[in-house]
Amino acid sequence: MNTLRLGLLRGNIEIKQFMRQRESVIFTIFFPVLLLFIFGSVFKDTIAPGVTFSQYFVAGMIASGLVNSGFQQLAINIPIERDNGALKRLRGTPMSPIAFFIGKAILVFLSMIAQVIMLLVFGALFFHLHLPHSGALWLRFTWLVLLGSACSTVLGIALAGVIKSGRGAPAVVSPFVIVLQFISGVFFVFSNLPSWMQQFAALFPLKWLTQGMRSVFLPDSFAAQEVTHHWEIGRTAIILVAWLIAGTILASRSFKWSRQ
Repeated sequence: MNTLRLGLLRGNIEIKQFMRQRESVIFTIFFPVLLLFIFGSVFKDTIAPGVTFSQYFVAGMIASGLVNSGFQQLAINIPIERDNGALKRLRGTPMSPIAFFIGKAILVFLSMIAQVIMLLVFGALFFHLHLPHSGALWLRFTWLVLLGSACSTVLGIALAGVIKSGRGAPAVVSPFVIVLQFISGVFFVFSNLPSWMQQFAALFPLKWLTQGMRSVFLPDSFAAQEVTHHWEIGRTAIILVAWLIAGTILASRSFKWSRQ
């Protein structure tokens, strides 16, 4: 209970620090909406009966937002905090690594919720995004968001422990995330990609998150456009849970308060 309490307190501090960094707030929350506006305005083609590219793109951007809010932000910011001594100062307090992880997870979850709400509202108002029409779809959307957020958080912390310096973190993390977005069905229709690229993308959770989000926001008939002609909801859940477990183990082993 003490660890949970410290984690909640740390989450409150993380949120305050995040809100004071206006550039980070704008980039994290508003950048996906800007991308939606650009791509939705340029690409207006119908990629399947009743499905426009902008509707397809919204589903991918929601999944990608989980990666940007969690994996990318943490893998870049934690090494910076380690270099400037912020983590070393926390080590002298009762703060445990688990409590620190809880605080980061709270920040990721709340920033992601704000981002998702904006994408849904903007997509529904301007690009005819069809919101889930049943309780089952909303339930699927909820566990995809929760599982994707947790998975993204622990993997970001795990990668942060491997990166040697905060100065080099963006050069390592950002290109990797951009490549994943291109091969995971965020910017392009996944089934149109080369087969070797599809197989490589299937090794990472973003591909499965985007596919899961498509099953929520696109009609069931679009499942025929997928590689396996099926949404593969069960496999998506299994793979995300496997990455969550692996990421938690790696994060607990790689995390360090200072360079030493």
